[in-house]
Amino acid sequence: MINVNQTQEKRSKVFNANTVFYIFNAIFMIAFVIITLYPVLNTLAISFNDGTDAVRGGIHLLPRKFTLHNFAVVFRSQNMVQAAIVTVGRTVIGTLLALILNALLAYIVSRKDFLFKSELSLFWVITMYVNGGLIPVLLLYKNLHLLSTFWVYIIPGAVSAFNMLVMRTYMLGIPEELEESAKMDGAGYFTIFVKIISPLCKPVYATVALFVAVGHWNSWFDAMLYNRNKVEYTTLQYELMKLLSSAMQQSGTATGGGQSSTGNTVTPITIRSAATIATMAPIIMLYPFLQRYFVTGLTLGGVKG
Repeated sequence: MINVNQTQEKRSKVFNANTVFYIFNAIFMIAFVIITLYPVLNTLAISFNDGTDAVRGGIHLLPRKFTLHNFAVVFRSQNMVQAAIVTVGRTVIGTLLALILNALLAYIVSRKDFLFKSELSLFWVITMYVNGGLIPVLLLYKNLHLLSTFWVYIIPGAVSAFNMLVMRTYMLGIPEELEESAKMDGAGYFTIFVKIISPLCKPVYATVALFVAVGHWNSWFDAMLYNRNKVEYTTLQYELMKLLSSAMQQSGTATGGGQSSTGNTVTPITIRSAATIATMAPIIMLYPFLQRYFVTGLTLGGVKG
């Protein structure tokens, strides 16, 4: 009888401890979601709000004076269409080229019969921590005739040590028996890579693709540094940065903005919010399609070293 009571008491304590843990875990996760989503929703509300009214503050999750004029100003800005075309082009081409080159390189160094794979991996890791500096890189690009060209966005970052090592780590987890059986059937290395390795690497490919695509989409410093005087190679983020700087410089009134012919006022805070939402939207819409691959690739890619 005593043993039964002790067992029931232990189960009760375990149940109470688990209940407390689940409650605190639920509270923490709800708070984390609110903290994460609130800045985005607040920025969205300000982007749809009139500029003069937004300066008063007090806008949280819903716009107080709804308007689409902020987005109209952003999309009607000079060179914005050309910048969007260049940004989409560099994102698509740069992501595809990075996937192909990094995947091929990762496959080569992940093969057990490849000589010097450890030494090469160490060399690439060193490049992640050591950089030549801005001026040497600029001179190198100049000597390679990459300045004032579209390819300055693509070629320098096509191969990344980090992305390659992530892919290599994932490929090391693929059973070697698959490759050996394919070799027995007469398949070469390229056939094995295309028909066996690559289909199994979809999760890590999606992970790296998302990393690279976000990097290309959000990049603006390279456009300012290498293609400042080339309007045909300007990027979306660079144009939005110039738009925001111009709006802040021209703000001389209390509201910090200008009156439009329709009675809507544009201020730096509303322009900044509209530009932020406009640049976030494509990546946010892309992420749900890659989420299941992204989580799997990010987790399994770090199992082995």
